[in-house]
Amino acid sequence: MQNESRPRIVIATPLNEELTNRIITELPECDIVSAPELQPPARYAGDWPGDPNFKRTPEEQERYEDILATADALFAVPDESGTLLGKIIQRNDNLRWVHTTAAGGGAQIKRANISPERFESFTATTSAGVHGQTLTEFALFGVLAGAKDLPRIQKDQRNSHWPEPRWTMRALADMTVLVLGLGGIGSRTAAVFSAVGARVWGASRSGRPVEGLERVIPMDELHSVLGEVDALVVTLPGTDATRHLVDAEFLNALKDDAVVVNVGRGSVIDEVALVDALDRGKVSFAALDVTDREPLASESPLWQHEKVMITPHNAALSDKEPDRVVALFIENAKAWLAGGEMKNVVDKDHFY
Repeated sequence: MQNESRPRIVIATPLNEELTNRIITELPECDIVSAPELQPPARYAGDWPGDPNFKRTPEEQERYEDILATADALFAVPDESGTLLGKIIQRNDNLRWVHTTAAGGGAQIKRANISPERFESFTATTSAGVHGQTLTEFALFGVLAGAKDLPRIQKDQRNSHWPEPRWTMRALADMTVLVLGLGGIGSRTAAVFSAVGARVWGASRSGRPVEGLERVIPMDELHSVLGEVDALVVTLPGTDATRHLVDAEFLNALKDDAVVVNVGRGSVIDEVALVDALDRGKVSFAALDVTDREPLASESPLWQHEKVMITPHNAALSDKEPDRVVALFIENAKAWLAGGEMKNVVDKDHFY
């Protein structure tokens, strides 16, 4: 950060007074600007967009954008809108950094449509890694639910049915789990599945080794090993390169009765192909925290499918999420001020 005056950081998301004061206290060399009266109220911990029923008057919107236009840095993409961020970047030549509250905030940055020339003087960082533990727990929950046949258990219980003969359940120690995407979430997921006894393989664009992996598979060799995979855990971001990567061909290549879990982005899985694979029994269970369209359309067959568990993109949420995001932001802010290396810098070609 080369600005000789006091850097101005604008908090562009609902944030409680305690965490706002923490930013003020830990970054005394900065002017911290917060206009809570112009922010939608948060409905729960980590509700960064805030209440969707909140509306600013035209005068309030103008005032809000005027405040944003004074920032050297933004804590959060304003209104979670890449379009609004792009507008502010065009208006404010001094804006040099934005930190997204989402792990997959690269998609918001892409929608800002920043020119390559402007990107040379601009940095975007995400909150990747903050949600690693909660999403790993959901991934483990999803694979276990499939391995133990949770839908059958619930159906028998609802019907007061004690089956004879009894039936066997799969054990993680006998399963090969493929983690698709080895960033912060994928790496944590791989380590946890390895710790509970599964054979864990991973695949990513970088191909870098990760703790807990027995094998790292290049993305262009994935289809050659899918026939040995009992469970697929998707942690990939939503990009042009990952859209419908898990398609009909991919799903058909998996081992019969495979379990599919998605804690990355819904666009990675072709949902029409997934429903077909579920109907045919190729996939025995799917746990989806994310869907291609959110909210998921009421007419989607995924809602009523007996082999599907849907959660409304909230597996990452916890009461501690805002604390973790703020801590990461402060760490990055100190690096930004010192001209040091920042965490989770958005790739300007792939936007993750």
